[in-house]
Amino acid sequence: MARLESCPETPQVAPSPFGAVEDLPLRSLATLQAPVLVVAPHPDDETLGCGGAIAQLRSRGCPVRVLVVSDGANSHPRSRQYPPPRLRRLRQAETLAALAVLGVGAAEITFWGLPDGSVPHPSPPPHPHPTAALAALAQGQRYLQQVAPQTIFLPYQLDPHRDHRATWQLVQAAASSLAQPPRLIEYPIWDWDPRQRQPLGDRYRAWRIDITPQVALKHRAIHCYRSQTTDLIADDPTGFRLTPELMAPFLNPWEIYLEQAL
Repeated sequence: MARLESCPETPQVAPSPFGAVEDLPLRSLATLQAPVLVVAPHPDDETLGCGGAIAQLRSRGCPVRVLVVSDGANSHPRSRQYPPPRLRRLRQAETLAALAVLGVGAAEITFWGLPDGSVPHPSPPPHPHPTAALAALAQGQRYLQQVAPQTIFLPYQLDPHRDHRATWQLVQAAASSLAQPPRLIEYPIWDWDPRQRQPLGDRYRAWRIDITPQVALKHRAIHCYRSQTTDLIADDPTGFRLTPELMAPFLNPWEIYLEQAL
């Protein structure tokens, strides 16, 4: 998760699954095809959005890889105690610690280190940074060809945060080049905020998984991100803080996922 810059509010024109979670169908992860790749736009998104699923899959021996797209170094831009290089290292260390709690080893984690807040957006031209977008897309294609995931968890296509949308575009475009396209499962982050929520419409089907046995592990993993959940970085009053209110939706005994309707 990262600071959400200015984003226009979108009227809610369709029923939202976030308002009636108990009505969503429960599904099992037992049928997922491995290997599984979890893609996080920022360090901590993988734990917030998919921490229960990761722990559940690992408890069953399912191989899980994690790709962290941005460096997370823009969460406290005015801190002198933690300038970007130090904050980048800290957030990587927090990610390694959080994922160790969930059962994922360091060898299964990849950090791309793209700029926090400026993940290249490979939309159709004209694009403000076409070279960076093409380079990121090529990097994504090489990575996915190497990992060959059968299932990919990625951020929701219409998430209000631009880095999340850019990450979705990068992964979707790179995955389309694979000989065997993987199953794409999207997870919400900022859509838990009703002020920022995007209309779901008929394009998606929402479902949930029961993570009751994994809630305590997920809670521990989230709190490994001390730079985001505590006043560890105290010299930037404008810095991002994952408050209890923001964390609350991610500590429920279930997780919501979205898939595009066929």
